[in-house]
Amino acid sequence: MITAQDILDAMEPMRDAQQASQLMRFFKTGEGEYGEGDRFLGLWVPQVRLIVKQARLDVPFQEIDKLLASPWHEARLAALLLLVEEMKAALPARRGSEEKRVQKSLRREGIVRFYLDRAERVNNWDLVDLTCPKILGEWLLHPKADGSMPDRDVLYRLVGSRNLWEQRIGIVSTWRLIRAGETEDALRLAEILLPHPHDLIHKATGWMLREVGKKDMDALEAFLEKHCTAMSRTTLRYAIEKMADPRRRSWLAR
Repeated sequence: MITAQDILDAMEPMRDAQQASQLMRFFKTGEGEYGEGDRFLGLWVPQVRLIVKQARLDVPFQEIDKLLASPWHEARLAALLLLVEEMKAALPARRGSEEKRVQKSLRREGIVRFYLDRAERVNNWDLVDLTCPKILGEWLLHPKADGSMPDRDVLYRLVGSRNLWEQRIGIVSTWRLIRAGETEDALRLAEILLPHPHDLIHKATGWMLREVGKKDMDALEAFLEKHCTAMSRTTLRYAIEKMADPRRRSWLAR
């Protein structure tokens, strides 16, 4: 068994005060900013991933919970990436007994419940973006223990939250659905979020719209035809980023 303290001890030699200072500015940790009060050790994401790779599937959930409660950003990132590894291990196998199928389904549901119950600790955009599609988004694509599909109302509840990070989890989780060719929820959630005042939601919404366009450009253009004048310029720019220049300029000119 690997403990939360073991993870923190592994991070200690990698601390970099200069990098930490830069990260605090980049992730807007000043007073009144979206990451206010967050603290950094100064590790790069690949360094955190290396620690997670060495510890994967050997850190109990109570220890992951301790990491999520840490004031250190990188500790919370490690906790969330450990949950991603747990979800990977719980995905359906091509072959296996019915008992194993049910066990994996229940395991996936437990991971998602654990993640959502602690969503307030997933409290910066990188923590959201690196994990929610691979945890919540992945869960939504596979049957539950009784054979039914998970209810996607969870995405709408998250988007309807008053918490910025829960709202971003709701929209960014659709990335995994979009990659599976399922774009409807992303478009519906994007429509709900168009009036949102925060730049981080504008960017996330535009990003998901851009991903929709990679799968179904007609669907994206139909959405833009209906909503382009109502969306923020940031959302629009993100949504059309991969279009050919003439078409992109024509949308910007509207």
